[in-house]
Amino acid sequence: MALNKKIAYFLQKIHAPDARIDDKMLGKDLTFFTNEYGEPVTLFIGTRRPDGAITGDRYVRTIVRKPGSQQILKSHWDLKGKVNKA
Repeated sequence: MALNKKIAYFLQKIHAPDARIDDKMLGKDLTFFTNEYGEPVTLFIGTRRPDGAITGDRYVRTIVRKPGSQQILKSHWDLKGKVNKA
């Protein structure tokens, strides 16, 4: 399943470095983790349980940078499967 375009656009923004961010968008709960540059790299999307964990899907972002710089040449999100089925 491809990532919704509105969510993908939201995840292009820079956030706090090395952070966990909990949010809600399009009726889904989101939790994502950022790298040292503040770019989201791991996403959990679905329904938040009372303990704060997400039941749903896990995505991981692949980033290709221009050699010798932090400029992003391309990036994409890969669906890695279901999480917290119980």
